[in-house]
Amino acid sequence: MVDKHVFGKILVANRGEIAVRVMRSAQELGIKAVAIYEETDKDAFHIMRADEAVCIGPGPRKDYLNIDKIITAAQQTGAQAIHPGYGFLAENPDFPEACTNAGLVFIGPPPEVIRDLGSKVIARKIVQATGLQVIPATEVLPQGAAGEAAALAFTADCGYPVMIKAVSGGGGRGIRQINDESSLLNGLKRSRAEALMSFGDDSIYLEKCMPRPRHVEVQILADSYGNVVHLGTRNCSIQRRHQKLIEIAPSGLDPALSREICEAAVRAARAANYLSAGTVEFLVDHSGKYYFLEVNTRLQVEHTVTEVLTGIDIVREQLLIAMGAPISFSQEQVHERGYAIELRINAEDPKNDFLASPGVVEVYRSSAGPGVRLDGAIYQGYKIPPFYDSLIVKLTVYGFTWQEAVDRMARALNGFLIIGVKSTIPYFQQIVKEPDFIRMKLDTGYIDDHPQLLDYREQEREVDKLARLIAEINAHERNPHTQ
Repeated sequence: MVDKHVFGKILVANRGEIAVRVMRSAQELGIKAVAIYEETDKDAFHIMRADEAVCIGPGPRKDYLNIDKIITAAQQTGAQAIHPGYGFLAENPDFPEACTNAGLVFIGPPPEVIRDLGSKVIARKIVQATGLQVIPATEVLPQGAAGEAAALAFTADCGYPVMIKAVSGGGGRGIRQINDESSLLNGLKRSRAEALMSFGDDSIYLEKCMPRPRHVEVQILADSYGNVVHLGTRNCSIQRRHQKLIEIAPSGLDPALSREICEAAVRAARAANYLSAGTVEFLVDHSGKYYFLEVNTRLQVEHTVTEVLTGIDIVREQLLIAMGAPISFSQEQVHERGYAIELRINAEDPKNDFLASPGVVEVYRSSAGPGVRLDGAIYQGYKIPPFYDSLIVKLTVYGFTWQEAVDRMARALNGFLIIGVKSTIPYFQQIVKEPDFIRMKLDTGYIDDHPQLLDYREQEREVDKLARLIAEINAHERNPHTQ
């Protein structure tokens, strides 16, 4: 029998745009949303969007990851459930266990599913049992000389390049490409240290590196009644240092291949006894052969392209599933029409190795118009703190054709005006007019193949000059003694 719950209030255990995103779907269902924040984040936008907010500590960063403090905040405010958003807590099996022990519902997969799929080695074994092809890899490498010997034996058999991966890795962390034997042993040591620092687990393994694949993922939803559906594919091949920059839906693969990959993703989810929203990721070579990569047991940053393309609110479904309801639609009702593109506008300076650019947002004018969706967390006058992720707004556009989507993205990027901090907008403006992007000729080597994308010149338009003058006047009015 499925346990059913009615949520009157949930706590969102995250910050920034994803906290706002979750709150909006909850509030549409008549559920009140509780925000948490650190003292160093007291001016954050997600606090303003919540029905109530609780300061959980001085920060920075450590209190947002403190499970005990979050559980206490939920209990004190009378929340019945906790949504983790995305990030480390969403992938930590200790968090749903703590929620259950405290009598709270965790809005996501059960801890055993997160634990199994969070280990890339265990996840590979689960999906292999369904007939899915996986990339050749080692088992978990033992420590010391035995691990080095196993790594050398693997490379002798399959050749270079290889990838060193953290068993508990995620978000592009804990990954290193090794191209020759001279860098292998040092790479093993560095990867172990990075994995331990990032995930508290220094377990690593080796995987054969596929040359220039397309990175394709499938959004899935699963409920407590045995229903598993997919919401189509996404192409997230445009990456920098294994971090996704742009996501596209659908993936642009041959329709028959897309259907096959989506069906494989559903089989993998069933084999893992999956529940809630998740993403099954694949690498596709240029012959059309595909390999299982991993399962992300949470909401993804790029879920918005799928929502725009299908019209399905993934967060709403998460909430309903957590309350014991079945998925509100059938597989036959899922339709992909047109194209959607999402990119992450960060407070970073692309010309300075994408270094974070915290500071005061003196002027902020967002884009708008047909087919444009914004998921943001800044406002004019907001001081972006240096302690957190640099994502300031996600821009998602829809077009009936691929060319319309590209044209709309270019127009939407031109509609932004952000003064006071650097942003990645000029870099993306280069990409959307680059011929390979326009032809949708995309693989994981795209960024390395196009270094000229950084050759833009930041020209100050007349409207920019006017906005800067207004910002200077406003600053002077706040402090008339400054010159």
